[in-house]
Amino acid sequence: MVYLDYSATTPVNSEVLSTYNEVTNKFIGNANSLHKLGINANKLIASATEQIKELLHIENKEIIYTSSSSEAINLAIKGIASKYQNRGKHIITTHFEHSSVYGALNYLQTLGYEISYVQSDQNGLIDLNNLKEIIREDTILVVVNAINSEIGIKQPVEEIGNILKDNKAFYMVDLTQSIGKVNINLDKIDLGVFSAHKIYGLKGIACLFKNKNILLEPLIHGGKSTTIYRSGTPNHPLIAAFAKSLRLALTDLDYKYTYVKKLNDYIKENLQQFVDVYINSNDYCIPHILNISVVGIKAETMMHALEEEDIYVSTKSACSDNESKSESVYCLTNDENRAKSSIRISLSSLTTKEEIDKFLEVFAEKYHKLKMD
Repeated sequence: MVYLDYSATTPVNSEVLSTYNEVTNKFIGNANSLHKLGINANKLIASATEQIKELLHIENKEIIYTSSSSEAINLAIKGIASKYQNRGKHIITTHFEHSSVYGALNYLQTLGYEISYVQSDQNGLIDLNNLKEIIREDTILVVVNAINSEIGIKQPVEEIGNILKDNKAFYMVDLTQSIGKVNINLDKIDLGVFSAHKIYGLKGIACLFKNKNILLEPLIHGGKSTTIYRSGTPNHPLIAAFAKSLRLALTDLDYKYTYVKKLNDYIKENLQQFVDVYINSNDYCIPHILNISVVGIKAETMMHALEEEDIYVSTKSACSDNESKSESVYCLTNDENRAKSSIRISLSSLTTKEEIDKFLEVFAEKYHKLKMD
């Protein structure tokens, strides 16, 4: 098998799984219970939470554990909108967000909120001057994806934070595709989101971190938990495993980045021989995501052709709906044919050159066959 869909999800690290199993077996109490077993479980959560804060240098922020980045994004957007609607009902975002952002914003529009989209340049980067122009007195939130999940565009997160630092609007950043891949300064972010299963952890655990002075209206009410913002029995085995996965993902980050970039460059060099193959990812994208279009071949057709040989890529973000084209690619290229034929190759430090050679060999075979059909 050649797995090239790491941006959708990653395989679980054996050390992370071992931590989960050990905590599950040794800490059997409910962390909300007042007896010794509950207190021990609660202490474990506190320790894991402090580890996560130290690793990300967010010691002064509060962490809220959720089941996924999508839940965390919904909690942040809807929670801010509900709690601060007296300040205004205007929210700013980009054309390169995850579907969970658009889902939450579309819902808020039915409640009378106004959504503005900041312009981007030819590389997909936010136009900072346009951002300054569209911020209003009633703007309560700016939502930005640090790294687009389909193309890999890396936004200037810190520069955006500098613009917003003296503004009343809160600044939320989706870090799901960036944590464990690149270093990003989180000091100027008011709210951030990321998930364990993108960093070789287990599915079912993610977090929203926020400045302590920010209030949110919870999505889930009733019952005690790790914070007042998300009710439910704390899942201390998943939380402990989450901390382990983050520590391992951040180890040797620069070395891993350089290794993945070499693989990315190697693929791009070899794809130049194909007349109808276009590289959508640009120099402002992280190397872990390489988006290409095979014009004349539907994205799903190429994906399934590769799957026949046990090679796995994706057409869009795994959470996207089944529309026929990639909105992110269309927004970047303004080319419907490229948007309909784009596939995402996502890499990892676990990816080997032998796997890439196999992919390139099979890709060439499928390309020529499908072009002849």
